Amino acid sequence: MSDAFCTDCKRQTEVVFDHSAGDMVCSECGLVLESHSIDETSEWRTFANESGDNDPVRVGGPTNPLLTDGGLSTVIAKPNGTSGEFLSSSLGRWQNRGSNPDRGLILAFKTIATMSDRLGLVATIKDRANEIFKKVEDQKSSRGRNQDALLAACLYIACRQEDKPRTVKEICSVANGATKKEIGRAKEYIVKQLGLEKGQSVEMGAIHAADFMRRFCSNVGMNNQAVKAAQESVQKSEEFDIRRSPISIAAAVIYIITQLSDDKKPLRDISLATGVAEGTIRNSFKDLYPHISKIIPSWYAKEDDLRGLPSP
Repeated sequence: MSDAFCTDCKRQTEVVFDHSAGDMVCSECGLVLESHSIDETSEWRTFANESGDNDPVRVGGPTNPLLTDGGLSTVIAKPNGTSGEFLSSSLGRWQNRGSNPDRGLILAFKTIATMSDRLGLVATIKDRANEIFKKVEDQKSSRGRNQDALLAACLYIACRQEDKPRTVKEICSVANGATKKEIGRAKEYIVKQLGLEKGQSVEMGAIHAADFMRRFCSNVGMNNQAVKAAQESVQKSEEFDIRRSPISIAAAVIYIITQLSDDKKPLRDISLATGVAEGTIRNSFKDLYPHISKIIPSWYAKEDDLRGLPSP
């Protein structure tokens, strides 16, 4: 049971779900608060020691417009008994011998889905990466290239286009052995190919230091007040001509905020959490230092606190 507001009782009461009718009923007055609700849970329970080869699934997977048959092709299952075993095995062999034009795409989409899950990306980014790979694959010019690097580059570009950028190092950590250099080359190749197809440059989306702040702050383990101060600081930093990469600026701002807090973090921890080298963070901190009084919010640190920061 769960709680909900009952209009008759005029307060929060416990409600009972009638799954057979799809009704949500107040346990105190009996008022039906919601009717014909959809039960999204599974209609069966499968146990490993009872299921055997009997698959209770009555529907296939969702359609995929990127595949030739929309992902609705029929797969001959393995025989699970003596009756019809010869027929099933023969059909299965013939199906395996037949050429499936989408076999490579299906494997690529599965790899992209695995990488997306490991990075915690939303479905829209995964779908965009699938679309990018399909366009590149249709041009028949990617043969002989590193497949893992191509898929990782598709995911990197998709993140940029969906305004949820990830660093190359983050993409590289799930790229099945592809190096940063290989992913960079694959990215340039894909952008070039898509540009030739459209006849214009591919829009990648701008990267801002604020795009990485919440994730980096979470990796460091900062409290809510420090996270808010870091986000305000990184937005203020864009008003100044600081010629550093957005990732380096984000790491440097996090380092400054943690040094001004009671829970100071060593530079090594910041480097591990952000993937930015310690020397790069020091140099970025040095470039930010002349503007630090205008970047750090006054409600978070006073002038005396700023003077207590370590010299760059």
